[in-house]
Amino acid sequence: MGGSTGPPAGTGMIRFRPGLVVAVTARRPGATELVVEVEGERAPALAYDGLTGPVSPGDRVLLNTSAVSLGLGTGGVHLVMANPARTVQDLHGPGHIMKLRYTPLQVRVLAVEEPAHPGSAALAAFEGLAGMPVVLCGVHSQVAPAAAGVQAGAGRPVRVAYVMTDSAALPLAFSRLVPALLAAGLVATTITAGQAFGGDFEAVNLYSALGCARAVAGAEVAVVGPGPGGVGTGTRLGFSGIEVAGGVDAVSRLDGIPVVAPRVSLADLRPRHRGISHHTLTCLRLAYAPAVLALPVLDGAGTDELLAQVRAAGLEGRHGVEVHDGRPALERLAAAGIPLESMGRGPGEDPAYFLAAGAAGVAAAGRLRRAGQTPGG
Repeated sequence: MGGSTGPPAGTGMIRFRPGLVVAVTARRPGATELVVEVEGERAPALAYDGLTGPVSPGDRVLLNTSAVSLGLGTGGVHLVMANPARTVQDLHGPGHIMKLRYTPLQVRVLAVEEPAHPGSAALAAFEGLAGMPVVLCGVHSQVAPAAAGVQAGAGRPVRVAYVMTDSAALPLAFSRLVPALLAAGLVATTITAGQAFGGDFEAVNLYSALGCARAVAGAEVAVVGPGPGGVGTGTRLGFSGIEVAGGVDAVSRLDGIPVVAPRVSLADLRPRHRGISHHTLTCLRLAYAPAVLALPVLDGAGTDELLAQVRAAGLEGRHGVEVHDGRPALERLAAAGIPLESMGRGPGEDPAYFLAAGAAGVAAAGRLRRAGQTPGG
C-alpha cells in the first residue's frame, strides 16, 4: 500500500515542567532572566513580560523545557509558559492583530497597518522605498556589524531601522544584542514583521515593515534579519536564512537597493560554510532581482578566493559584486563596548565573518552618499 504513514509518534509534543523562581538575574525591555528550580536542579530560564506578566522570586511557574532537554544550543534556557501568581489583566485599548496566532501564547498587538495606529496614514500613502538601501542578513549576529558599517561608512549619524523577521526567534526581547545597538545609537528603531513581535512597530509582513521603516519610522537605511536561533539542516534549501532570497526581491519590487551581507568564514571547519557559505550562494541563485553583494577586504589572498567562488557559482553577472573594508564597523562596535560572537567565535577567531557584514553596511552607506540623501531626506 502506498501513501504516507503519518508523522512519528510524539512529534510536536512539548515538555512541560513546574518550576520555582529562585532569583531574577537580569531584566531588559520585554524580558526577565531567571534562575528556577526544576526537577530538583537549578537552571536558567527566561520570561517574556508581555506574555507572562511580571515574574518574581517565589513564583511557581510552568516551564517549557523542551529545547534544554534535547540539548539544543540556542538560548540554553527554559522558557516560562505561564505564571499563575500574576495579576489577571484584561485586554484594553486598540489593536486587533494577533501574533503567535492560534497558539496558547497568541498575543495581541497594534500593527502599523491598523487604522488606529498613528502611522497608518503615512503607511497608506507609501509608494516605494525611493532608492533606500536595505541590508539583508541571514543570521542575527550579522545585524550589529551591518548597522555599525552603515554608521561608519556614512561618516555622520544615520537613522537605521532594524526589521526583525520571523524565521528564527519570534520575541525581539530574546535578543541581548538589539538593546545594546539601540543604546549605542547604531540602530534608531525596531520593527517586528510577520509573527515576530515586540518591536517599536509591529508589521504584518516584510513588505509593510519596509514601508513602515521608510514612511513611518523615517529610516534612511533598513537592516533586515532574523532574531537569534536560525535553523540549518545541512541541506541546500533547508535553512531559515533562505528568506534573504525573498528579501532581495521584496526590496527590489519596492524600488529599494538590496545589499546582501554574505555569510563568510575562514574558521568554520564545515566545507559548505568555508569562504562564502552555501547559504549565501543559494540565496543569490534563488533571488530573481539583482542585488549588491558586498565582500570584505581580507588579508592575503582571502578576498580573491571569495571572488573566485562568486565566479564559479555563476553569480558575477547576475549581481553587483563590490569589495569594501569592514574594519571601521568593528572598530565602531569595539568603541561602543558591544561584544560580537557567532558559532562561539568572535572577531579574533573568525574576523572574515564580521568583516563581511560590516562591508555590507559600508556598501549601503555608499548608496546614501551617491543619492545625496541627508538625515530625514
